[in-house]
Amino acid sequence: MTIKVGVIGAGRIGKVHAETVIYRIPEAEVVAIADVAEDAARHVAETLRIPHVTRDYREIMADPGVDAVLVCSSTDTHTPVCIEAAQAGKHIFTEKPIDHDLKRIDNVLAAVKAAGVKFQVGFNRRFDPTFARVHQAIQSGEIGDLHLLHIISRDPAPPPVEYVKVSGGLFLDMMIHDFDMARFLVGAEVEEVYTRAAVRVDPAIGAAGDVDTAVVVLTFANGVIATIDNSRRAVYGYDQRVEALGSGGGISTANVYPNEVTVSTGEHVRRDLPLNFFMDRYTASYEREVRAFFDAIVHDTPVPVGGPDGRVPVVMGLAARKSLQEHRPVRLSEVE
Repeated sequence: MTIKVGVIGAGRIGKVHAETVIYRIPEAEVVAIADVAEDAARHVAETLRIPHVTRDYREIMADPGVDAVLVCSSTDTHTPVCIEAAQAGKHIFTEKPIDHDLKRIDNVLAAVKAAGVKFQVGFNRRFDPTFARVHQAIQSGEIGDLHLLHIISRDPAPPPVEYVKVSGGLFLDMMIHDFDMARFLVGAEVEEVYTRAAVRVDPAIGAAGDVDTAVVVLTFANGVIATIDNSRRAVYGYDQRVEALGSGGGISTANVYPNEVTVSTGEHVRRDLPLNFFMDRYTASYEREVRAFFDAIVHDTPVPVGGPDGRVPVVMGLAARKSLQEHRPVRLSEVE
């Protein structure tokens, strides 16, 4: 069985996923790529030898030979593309978030359920080997009953302000990965969110109506307390760490470095800075999440990150923003 695949979106992540399928997923074949910027799609197609290029993704939907689509276009297109893909009977892998609006997300999930197709959301960090090991330690009881969780996620530099204006902001664009990671690691649902945030990096981000520095406290139904801290700028590199404390011990992760060298002299002990870009830090996780999607198709098993997993972090992001605006803890039931 060879799964015929259409890629929608020829930007950075679209190219990465297309490369993964072409070079690392033998049971799948990319047969088409679409992007409104047709030149970008054509460039990726020529580089990767994808046979069909179009600026209209509907051509892919109309092709009965396409079995699955990878939705890598801008967030504002995810809902219509996913609904049309479901109605066309295509299995769907979509980048996060599904949408910024819960009603639109629910429309997608309803279409997917009615069509009976596979639907996976791209929360790639679950597939990172380091974070997977933390998950194993917590869920197996290796560190006892979990009490506290702390997630650090800091970008090396802020994105362009024009991106900030359409991204959904820090809570729905950046921290949404950490909301998902918190649920994944704790293995329970969040009941309450409390946010403190400010503009400490770039005044233009504040002028755009967003924040660039934030701490969020999550209270889980099982009693676990988690904190997430985000910053749009860590001058030393891409800072991605987790620490968990349980009744029987703890587990923590370090940043990933381009090498393991430590230089020691009479003046200092130092090493190179950590990896500076998310595409470098999470290379393995991008491959593993796409592989899991196609495994679910081939073996007709549930996808590891389904529609509800894509919806809940958006609820958490909306609650975090409401908490910041109203200066109080917010229960998730308030924004459902």
